[in-house]
Amino acid sequence: MRIASLAFTLSVLASSALAAEISPLVDTAWVKANAGDENVVILDIRDKIAETELGDKPYIEGAVVAPYASAGWRTEVGGIPGMLPPLEQITKLIGDLGIDNDDHVVIVPWGTDSTEFGGATRIYWTFKYLGHDEVSILDGGWRQYDAAGGARSAEAAKPVPATFKAEPQDELLATTEEVAAALKAGSTKLIDGRPVEQYEGKAKSPVVRANGTIPGSINIEHSKLYSQDHALFARPETVKALSEAVGLAADKENITFCNTGHWASVTWFALSEVLGNKNTSMYDGSMAEWAADPARPIENKSGT
Repeated sequence: MRIASLAFTLSVLASSALAAEISPLVDTAWVKANAGDENVVILDIRDKIAETELGDKPYIEGAVVAPYASAGWRTEVGGIPGMLPPLEQITKLIGDLGIDNDDHVVIVPWGTDSTEFGGATRIYWTFKYLGHDEVSILDGGWRQYDAAGGARSAEAAKPVPATFKAEPQDELLATTEEVAAALKAGSTKLIDGRPVEQYEGKAKSPVVRANGTIPGSINIEHSKLYSQDHALFARPETVKALSEAVGLAADKENITFCNTGHWASVTWFALSEVLGNKNTSMYDGSMAEWAADPARPIENKSGT
């Protein structure tokens, strides 16, 4: 019994150590070194791979493919686009990719710009919300992988379906009611991750009813958090400088939002995972949901 107990304890400690080593962002060298591990799943979320001119080997060797725009990572709920699917739907998607609760998932986007990279941060947030902490993003995505000579294949991997169980972390998902309460109390910062033109009300997304933002919100543009030129996510010091510039304290409770919870995930990832502010949640419905009800207040800073 003592030997069995010791073995169990060592197993738990080993698992804890592995979890502690998991970084939100990994580089291509890490992927090359670990891609063949039994419990590492490379998740290729690139859209329209077959339509690109990548020759006869357009896929990442050993990776499972689930395009961000078409695999079912987001859906319309109550007339609001881009929402988190029902639990049974999203967990089936993940399980069908051969991912179980023991796997370390590494998400790979194209890495072209902050908007496209937002697909990776959104799926990362989804895994975190579902209670799966063993998840990372390949910094720079395919651009860095290909530049470093990462192994490629003619076909995507064919996963063996697995069982993935969710343990929702409700503190990561802000509801409309919670945003309204935060607005009323004034103690939780609301952070708009959209371009400044949309934040100020000079422009808007077609899915949002009216120009403007949630009153009292501050703006950290998603484009400032990813280098399109160098294909790298913002370093902690950059995120720190951007957050301090808008008066955001390091441990301040805050809620990020955008139009549909896509760009908001970029800002959430920067604050929560890169900077380490775990008091950060994301408003999934964002402005599409907030503005749908004309009774909810909207601030138009442009005066138009």
